[in-house]
Amino acid sequence: MHPLVKTSLATAATAAAGSVATARSTESLWYESLDKPDFQPPGWVFPVAWTALYTDIAVTTGLALQKLPEDERAALKKALGVNLVLNAGWSWVFFGTRNVGASVPVAAALAVSSADLVRRVGRAKKRYGVALSPYAAWTAFAAVLSASLKALNPGQ
Repeated sequence: MHPLVKTSLATAATAAAGSVATARSTESLWYESLDKPDFQPPGWVFPVAWTALYTDIAVTTGLALQKLPEDERAALKKALGVNLVLNAGWSWVFFGTRNVGASVPVAAALAVSSADLVRRVGRAKKRYGVALSPYAAWTAFAAVLSASLKALNPGQ
């Protein structure tokens, strides 16, 4: 199977898993009752941003897998797998278990993993890393947002 097909399927599965966790929760009384930081984007931004970012992940990692030597390909596959598990995992921890505090270290790990993914993809071609860098920026922002939600909602 072509690497781009594999990364597209893996990313789509991650998006689906995250969607299952968030589908009803973003409009729940629990989520609505949380105090939110002033810098939190409006709700419609999240699905738009994630659609673009999931596409970005699938394309850049798929292209990088075609360019990298075998040993780096194996490492990129592992890094992508870890990243996608953290990605979907955050949704399940935050929305599925409604545990804001536990979501903070998951978000931080996702941000670090995303930066590592950018670095690895950039080894194949610098422009692939540049193209994936919005994902690292977004997940870093999401980690700050998670930490802010915890600070504003200490009982959660």
